[in-house]
Amino acid sequence: MKKFHTVIVGGGPGGLACATLLARQGKDVLVLERNSAIGPKVCAGGIPSVALDFGFPETLWERSFTRQHISSNWQHTVIQDASPIIRTVDRGRLGRWMMEKAVAAGVSIATNALVLKITENRVHVRGGEEYGFCFLVGADGSSSLVRRQLGIPTEKIGVGINYQIPGNFPEMQWHLDTDLFGNGYAWIFPHQDTASIGVYARRSTVKSGSLLNSLHQWGARHNLELKSRQPQAALINFDFRGWRFGNRFLIGDAAGLASGLTGEGIYSAIVSGEEAARTILDSGHESSKMDQLIKKHHQHARILDLASGGKLASKLILEAMIFCLRTGIIPFRALEIGIDQPS
Repeated sequence: MKKFHTVIVGGGPGGLACATLLARQGKDVLVLERNSAIGPKVCAGGIPSVALDFGFPETLWERSFTRQHISSNWQHTVIQDASPIIRTVDRGRLGRWMMEKAVAAGVSIATNALVLKITENRVHVRGGEEYGFCFLVGADGSSSLVRRQLGIPTEKIGVGINYQIPGNFPEMQWHLDTDLFGNGYAWIFPHQDTASIGVYARRSTVKSGSLLNSLHQWGARHNLELKSRQPQAALINFDFRGWRFGNRFLIGDAAGLASGLTGEGIYSAIVSGEEAARTILDSGHESSKMDQLIKKHHQHARILDLASGGKLASKLILEAMIFCLRTGIIPFRALEIGIDQPS
C-alpha cells in the first residue's frame, strides 16, 4: 500500500484545483477518478465572469456573451454589460487543461479508479488497490461516497437535463416558465458549433419524467426538435452541511455548494478546492472566501425556498426577480455564487 499526504476522490475542477495547489507546495497528492477520462461531464458549460480570477486562457472559451436574454410567463428582458457576463466551455477541454496543470505540478492521477470503501486512514479501490492518506478530500460530486462515509445526508437535490444540439445559436437564453418548469428554468447556452439546451429544477418539486416532457413542449414552441435525440441527466447537490471534518474535506457538489437556484457549480468547486488545500497546508487558515461563498449559497437557497411554496408563489417570486434584474435593482451578477471582494 502506498501512502500519500492527500488523496482526492474525484478529478473534476474542484479536485484538480485542490491537488495542483497542494502539489506546488511539495505535497504528495493522488487524485482518484472513477471514469476512464478526466473532464467530460453532463454540464451546460456556462462559466460566470467571477471565474476569470482563476487565470483560464482565452483559448479555452468557446463563446462569450455580454448579453443575457431572460424570458418568463409575463416578461422579457435583455441584460447587457460591457464585458462578458458568461462564457461557455467544453468540460472535456477544461478538464484536460486543468489535468495538465496538475500533472506538471507533480500530482499523481489514476483513472478507472472507483473507490469502494473508505476506512480510517485509507481508501480501497476496485481491483484491490489501497492507498493511505493523511488528508482526504471528497470531490466526487453529488452522489459523493466520501460524504456518505461521513454520515452526511443529502436531501436538497436539483436535476439537470441536457441536450447538445448542433448548429449556430446566436443568443444565450434563460426561460423561466413556471407553468412548465415550476421554480426551474430552461436554457440555451451556445457553444462553438453546438448549443447546450436543457432544463434545471429542484427535484422535490417536479419528477424527472415530467420535467423532460415539459422541456420537449417548450422546445416544440421554439422550433427546437428535441424528442428524437438522446438526453443526458445529472443530479446537482445543493444541500450544504459543512466542508471541513477533521482531516477530511468536502468540496464542490460533494459538499452541496452548487447553487440551488441556478444549478451552477464550477466556480464554487474550484474555490472550495483551493480553500481546502490552503486549510490542509495551514490548519489555522481562516477562509474569508469560503465564508463569502457560503453566504451567497444561503442567499440562493432562501430565494429557492420562497419560490418552492406552490405554483403561485413560484410565479410571483420569479417574476419579481426578473423585474428587479430588468430595472437594475438587482445586478445579474448577484445570481452568481461568487466572491464579492478579494480576500
